[in-house]
This record gives sequence, C-alpha cells and structure tokens, in this order.
Amino acid sequence: MSLSSEEVERYARQIVLRGVGGPGQNKLKAARVLVVGAGGLGSPALLYLAGAGVGTLGIVDDDVVALSNLHRQVIHGTGDVGQLKTESAAEAIRRINPHVAVEPIALRLDAENARGLVARFDVVLDGSDNFATRYALSDACYFERRPLVSAALGEFDGTLTTLKPYETGPDGRPNPTYRCLFPVSPEPGTIPTCAEAGVLGALGGVLGSLMALEAIRVLVGGFGDGDEGLVGRLLMIDARAMRFETLRYGWDDANPLSGGRASSAALAAPRLRER
Repeated sequence: MSLSSEEVERYARQIVLRGVGGPGQNKLKAARVLVVGAGGLGSPALLYLAGAGVGTLGIVDDDVVALSNLHRQVIHGTGDVGQLKTESAAEAIRRINPHVAVEPIALRLDAENARGLVARFDVVLDGSDNFATRYALSDACYFERRPLVSAALGEFDGTLTTLKPYETGPDGRPNPTYRCLFPVSPEPGTIPTCAEAGVLGALGGVLGSLMALEAIRVLVGGFGDGDEGLVGRLLMIDARAMRFETLRYGWDDANPLSGGRASSAALAAPRLRER
C-alpha cells in the first residue's frame, strides 16, 4: 500500500518522526480499527485516529446524540442532536480526512455479537460506559487475538490500559487479561453513571487522546528505543491532584480464561459473578 502525494503532505509532520516514518504511515493506512462507543472517550479517539490516517474506522454505538452529550462528545455538534451517533461521527471523520473509510455499526455490542465484530478489525478501542460491554468485548478480543485498548472515566479520574493476552511478556508468562485486572463486575448500581455523578469533558479528551496514541503505537509496532506501552500497566489519572501514576499488573492463574480452557459462551455476561 502506497501513499499519494496528497497523503504524504497531509501526514508530513508524522512521517518525519523516527518512530513512524513512511513504513509506519503505510501500516496506519492499511489498518482497520474498531472503536466501541462514540461518546466521551470514543469521540476524541476517533478524531485523532482519523487525523493520523488510519485506513478504516469502525464505530459501534446504538445511541443518538443528545444535547447533554455535547460538552464532552466533541465529534458531535448541536446540529447532530437526534441523529445516530455512528452517522454523526462518520460525517465528522469524512470532513476531517477523506482518505479514511468509515463503517458505522449502529447496534449494541454484547456477548453474542462481539466476536464477529472484533474479528473484522486489527485493533479495538473500548470507550463503552458499562461493565457488561467491557467484559464481553475483552473476552471477544482474547478469543480473537486482537489488541484491546480499554479506558474508563470517572468524575475526576480515569484509567487506561492495553491488553494483549495472546502474547507473552518478558518473563515468559502470558500478558494479563481484563479479567486478571478486574476479576468480577461491580454490583449493578454501585458505580454511578455520568448522568448521576457528572463528568469533566476535558478529562474524557485526555483519556480519549491517549487511547488513540496507544492504538497508533500498536499499529506501527512501537516508537523505537525506550518505547513502553501500557501492556501489563494501568495508567491512573487523578484530575484533582493533576497526578498520573502507573500500576503494573500481571496474569492471574485464577482468572476464568486461565490456560485458554474457557469458551466464549461460558463467559457470557449473565454468568458474571457479582458482589
């Protein structure tokens, strides 16, 4: 796959980076990235992935744009209220970069359809807002051997990690799964929604941009010497203290995916143990 003269000019400031170059830019052009959720996290991630020249962006969301979304879901505008988020996001991406193909997927991802969706893409970003979707998506990426960039947003805090459990780490053990980090789902109602607790739009912008950065890192194969992504590391952001910290975590032999013996059907959301 080669770049046109217009693409070379468009991505010139990115191509000159030693960690990207022409080969890296061609990898981005050939890539297919799935973003689950066109909301507070998915919006900035989609904007930067489109700007970076990712060849195909799939967008999964079954919701419509509401006025209360607009302070944080920056891919949508006032005129998009009432429109499907997938269509609104697709229109914005086409305005930003006509070289990017968009696949709007207006449905709710669940344990039944997740593997079929994930299998069609190279990298997956989880910008969803509920645990059922997060577990279904992370399990699907595990079984389909797809890298997953997963983020979560709180009132004044957020987290981000990258998952590649189908590969081994420097110690020879498998890289951890989402279920190694979060073995069980919180009981329904214990974690307030953003409508109940509130959310800072700018914090979603920070995390969504970092999601795009991690996806680009995965697609180009790293940024050279000193590169260390977030596989096996959880980035935690505290906006009140303006503090960024990372926590290392590893493969848990007790997790339900241990040894690859589990089936995707056995891990469907209704079987999740809650406390």
